[in-house]
Amino acid sequence: MRKIILLCSAGMSTSMLVEKMKQAAQAENYECTISAHAIAEAAEYGADADIVLLGPQVRFNLSKVKGIVSCPVEVIDMAAYGLMDGKKVIAFVKKVLGD
Repeated sequence: MRKIILLCSAGMSTSMLVEKMKQAAQAENYECTISAHAIAEAAEYGADADIVLLGPQVRFNLSKVKGIVSCPVEVIDMAAYGLMDGKKVIAFVKKVLGD
């Protein structure tokens, strides 16, 4: 079971994408938990994550978050984020994690 954490300014805008990602993961029988949080909570929620994804609007925090957590940290593709394309984001996660 993979743990996927999404971070944005307040954890609000990514919440919609989380639901789309959950639907896509379920359709593919990809076992994971997905949650969204504020960037300020990176240390708390990213500590035991398999991957941390940043919303495009907080991509300038990439280096900072990489220094806080020990898992891969990536920025969500802007087009996938804008379209709330959960399937594309799950495919990206699987590629990064080698699943």
